Amino acid sequence: MRKPDLTTMEFDELWHIHEELTELLSERILAEKRELERRLAQLNRVEIIKQPGTFSSTSSADRPRRNYPKVLPKYFNPLSPSETWSGRGKQPRWLVAALKTGRQLDEFKIANLEEVEQKRAPRRRN
Repeated sequence: MRKPDLTTMEFDELWHIHEELTELLSERILAEKRELERRLAQLNRVEIIKQPGTFSSTSSADRPRRNYPKVLPKYFNPLSPSETWSGRGKQPRWLVAALKTGRQLDEFKIANLEEVEQKRAPRRRN
């Protein structure tokens, strides 16, 4: 089968081919969409069967956050001693800036952690 030379065709012929192609493509797209929706529905049914109870009304956002114990600071900012870091999570900006200048993490270590623990521990009344 030879391909038609589209450059030599009249405008009306080209427009007729365009309309036929548009109709054919829309039918095929709809058929493909129906097939994909059918497969997705089938996969969702399998998911529900495999994991019963996973689609409950309560989401993880509704649950209260887990309580974690307080962590004592291990590092402090010598320029502002009230700024401390426990060594967990993202490093504070003051520490990142100091480390970029060539200082070592050990330079910011709190010398006497036991003293800090005593200050932060709740005092008991006798």
